[in-house]
Amino acid sequence: MTRLRIATRESRLALWQAEHVAALLRQAHPGIEIVLVPMTTTGDQVLDRTLAQVGGKGLFVKELEWALLNDQADIAVHSMKDVPSVLPDALTLTCMLTRADPRDAFVSNRFKRFADLPHGARVGTASLRRQSQLLALRPDLTILPLRGNVETRLRKLDENHYDAIVLASAGLNRLELAARISEHLDVQLSIPAAGQGVVGIECRLNDSQTRALCAALSDRHSEDCVRAERAFTARLEGSCQAPIAAYATLHGDQLHLAGLVAAPDGQQVIREHAQGLRDAPEALGEQLAARVLNLGAAQLLAQLQ
Repeated sequence: MTRLRIATRESRLALWQAEHVAALLRQAHPGIEIVLVPMTTTGDQVLDRTLAQVGGKGLFVKELEWALLNDQADIAVHSMKDVPSVLPDALTLTCMLTRADPRDAFVSNRFKRFADLPHGARVGTASLRRQSQLLALRPDLTILPLRGNVETRLRKLDENHYDAIVLASAGLNRLELAARISEHLDVQLSIPAAGQGVVGIECRLNDSQTRALCAALSDRHSEDCVRAERAFTARLEGSCQAPIAAYATLHGDQLHLAGLVAAPDGQQVIREHAQGLRDAPEALGEQLAARVLNLGAAQLLAQLQ
């Protein structure tokens, strides 16, 4: 019997994702034995500072990658928006699942829509990407840091620390908390993070058996879109320390990519679009990145460093 060990974070959402992958693997390969290897990452432990202050989104995956590199696990399951643009040389993203709702979710106990927020309303988010886009629309808002798992963030809202918070729709849906969503923010209003809504599987590059097992879960539509998004952020050396957004959609054989680079205060926003063939997603991402760099993103990113 084949045995597969899955490294995962210990949050309820991460465990849901790992269990979802396990169920799909059992369905594709009857008789396979799946073992979960739950781990706590640095990103889960350090909650008193923003991700930008403690080193970026890679803090959610480093321990899981260590488990792969040291043969403590065979695959790691990630939210693709948490995965840095550059992976360790010995590891690879072997597949990506079908994309869930990529939109940001506006959550409030008092206001039904983002447009209903009064002057100076307190909005919680841990994301510079969300912060910059919200402030570009509403510079009067008071943006406050918000860290912790989904349940912790909702509890802080319920305790009246915020008038509203912004989370990923996919995570709320997966935890059966969709009823908490007041409004789905249109992707034109808040461009998602690269990979948002997609679950990805990482494994060792030389582990051909595991890669073959995971291939049954691959969704080419998702992969083409996320490859374009990640190429855009990689060209910009994107991390949680800079407000960068990228979202691709597929229309027949044409890939449409929206990209954004902004100042954290929303005072400067560079937003561009590009379109190209789906069989060259990385080229499309790099092309759009070059365009925004020429439009002033190079100077903006240099200031943020």
